[in-house]
Amino acid sequence: MLSLNLGPLAIPMNLALLYGAFFIAWFSGWLIGKKRGANPESALFSMLIVGAITARAAFISQYSDQYESIGQMIDIRDGGFLLLPGLIAALLTGAYKAWRQTTLRAPLAIGVCIGLVAWAGSLSVLNALQSSQKIPDIAVRDIDGRALSLQDLAGKPLVINLWATWCPPCRREMPVLAAAQENNPDIRFVFVNQGEGQALVEKFLAQQQLTLRNNLLDTGGRVGQSVGSLSLPTTLFYSADGQLKNNHLGELSHASLKHALRHISTENTQVTLEEQP
Repeated sequence: MLSLNLGPLAIPMNLALLYGAFFIAWFSGWLIGKKRGANPESALFSMLIVGAITARAAFISQYSDQYESIGQMIDIRDGGFLLLPGLIAALLTGAYKAWRQTTLRAPLAIGVCIGLVAWAGSLSVLNALQSSQKIPDIAVRDIDGRALSLQDLAGKPLVINLWATWCPPCRREMPVLAAAQENNPDIRFVFVNQGEGQALVEKFLAQQQLTLRNNLLDTGGRVGQSVGSLSLPTTLFYSADGQLKNNHLGELSHASLKHALRHISTENTQVTLEEQP
């Protein structure tokens, strides 16, 4: 499962696990703090905010050449965060809060430790489950109506983008994916339309003046169901042997796509995206 669906809202599983771990940390700290008259809630929220800002700032610093404007940098919908800098900043913030207020030390430390253990354990399980997934054995059709199996696409690093013409973030990220497809011949990019017909897809591509190779039709939406994501856009990153290495739920930017492609690029594969002015 790649996402947690709550009605119309879809949350990426790794983000859902972070939320769950934060709740566990808060609840554990609150229970310990009741006896001491200290509630670590404020400190935990400070850690979360500082960690998120730092993780985003570190990502922007690493991929600054992929952003055209300040607006793109602060648009966190592309999911661009670096875990390690954010985690370090969050722990330092917690240490500072505990140093300033001694009554917070025990509940905050215990809550953080329990939350980190829960987060690390659940992430390990999720990564193990996802890494065991291969390219779905599902038959689809190309834009000309010819049938083929997705598993036939293995043999080189593979990116499968699930999209639909009615999906605004799908439409916005298409130029990003088109540029990456053009500039990375060693990586196979495949665009699997979910639930729409040939005429509609061809009309959309013509209107948008997009030149995309490997356009496939999945009129029953079976690929999204198979990988455990009912939300669009969803982008899947497979190694040359067909193993799922990474996934991205939501809109990709030049920066977040370049970061994701690192999971499937080989020593001989140079990841290149459209140059930014």
